[in-house]
Amino acid sequence: MEIVLKNIKSKYLEIFSLIDLDNIHETFKKFPSIKGPLEAKIFAVNESISFHQLSKIKKYFDKIAVCSLCIYSNNRDTIITGKSLKIGSAFIKEQEIKNRLLLFNSKKKDDILHKGTVRSGERISSNGNLCIIGDVNPGAIVSAKKNIYVWGKLLGMAFAGKSGNKNASIASLYLNPLQLRIADVIAIGPKDKPKNYYPEIALIEKQTIIIKPHIIESKN
Repeated sequence: MEIVLKNIKSKYLEIFSLIDLDNIHETFKKFPSIKGPLEAKIFAVNESISFHQLSKIKKYFDKIAVCSLCIYSNNRDTIITGKSLKIGSAFIKEQEIKNRLLLFNSKKKDDILHKGTVRSGERISSNGNLCIIGDVNPGAIVSAKKNIYVWGKLLGMAFAGKSGNKNASIASLYLNPLQLRIADVIAIGPKDKPKNYYPEIALIEKQTIIIKPHIIESKN
């Protein structure tokens, strides 16, 4: 079973595989960190999901900001169970389910360019680099497996090098975050506001996150 969670207002998209339906607590522990409003889609290929299992899944979704929940399956028993729980359920062929999942996976691009303010409660994640043209407000979380570039004010939380890459960095025109994290190294943002309005970059040196001027060298 594949679960697709998408933030309706932003481009944030996450796909989870749920293998053990009777032990789903570990998978659902990740969901509360994904801010809503959320749209959830369940794709079940050749899987018969019982009333008990599906009601358990539904209860987890009721605890977070899921405003839309749908099931797509080629198993008629699963569709009947979904409808009995008043969940939007559609019977579609196996290949069509795989095609839809492929489409969602293709939207999870390695590098993401986001234009506009990332507001409090919003979360944007990238499987590669993340470039934001706009501000990241307090209460917002941005993360990337590689580097993060904010062409604006970084006032929220930023996590670069999610895959453990300690060479990753976080750069911003105005670097005053609540928290920075690169790989497994965490730093709390400075108490004082930046005195100078010039680009700065955060990176790891000797197992510590340091912040220094971001100088872009001209290649002449």
